[in-house]
Amino acid sequence: MKKLLFIGFILLSLLSLAQDKGVIILEGQYQGVDLYVQNPYASSGVGFCAYKVTINENVTTDQVESSAFIIDFTTQGLKVGDNVVVKIYHKSDCHPKVLNPEVLRPKSTFNVTSIKVGDDKILRWTTTGEQGKLTYEVQQYRWNRYIKVGEVEGIGTDSENKYQFKITPISGENKYRVVQTDYTGKKRQSKKTSYESDAKPVDLISKKSKTLDFTGETLFEVYDVYGNLVKKGFGKNPNVENLKKGLYYVNFDSKTGEVWNKK
Repeated sequence: MKKLLFIGFILLSLLSLAQDKGVIILEGQYQGVDLYVQNPYASSGVGFCAYKVTINENVTTDQVESSAFIIDFTTQGLKVGDNVVVKIYHKSDCHPKVLNPEVLRPKSTFNVTSIKVGDDKILRWTTTGEQGKLTYEVQQYRWNRYIKVGEVEGIGTDSENKYQFKITPISGENKYRVVQTDYTGKKRQSKKTSYESDAKPVDLISKKSKTLDFTGETLFEVYDVYGNLVKKGFGKNPNVENLKKGLYYVNFDSKTGEVWNKK
């Protein structure tokens, strides 16, 4: 009986210890800026809420025993763009507040030093000044606007970075650029580059109720009369039998046409 009581006491102690701890985890890339933390008193009134901070599992020397403290990254030997995992350990009856968690999210800061399409139909660009990994959206100018044609993951380092993307040009002049969007929602775009293609123009030769028949493979978009995009893709004979009867507008190659679905 005494043995059972002792085991029960140990289990209750372990449960109490587990409930006495919490942890806030922040992940991102170091941007050269410190984190600021509000640190309230524990609900018990004894001591402050947070009691330990780690960066990439290394315990920091930050003075957490105060109502507010700074998480200092400069002692960790980090470079801008390095991945970081910050853990703030705190008592379970309270909750510290990180005032600027966004500083671990990269901003788009790239500078394009060169961008060009080669004879092999590959768009190549070189950048400097990146401060974190962000996706590059490759855009092509078609139908009086820039549209997305692909993505390339950013390297995210401040040194020179090289990228490439295989393009599918339209007939005649082509224009390309790359764009990044960071957590602020703002877009940062490169200068455009032009490429003159010798590809044959694509025409729409048949407007059947089941397919659109082009003279060659092409990127296409289909809109209804209200301007709603109802279908898009790439191909030579795309299936459109799901479209209702009516008039539609088709963007393809570098052109725009009309289709009347009679079904």
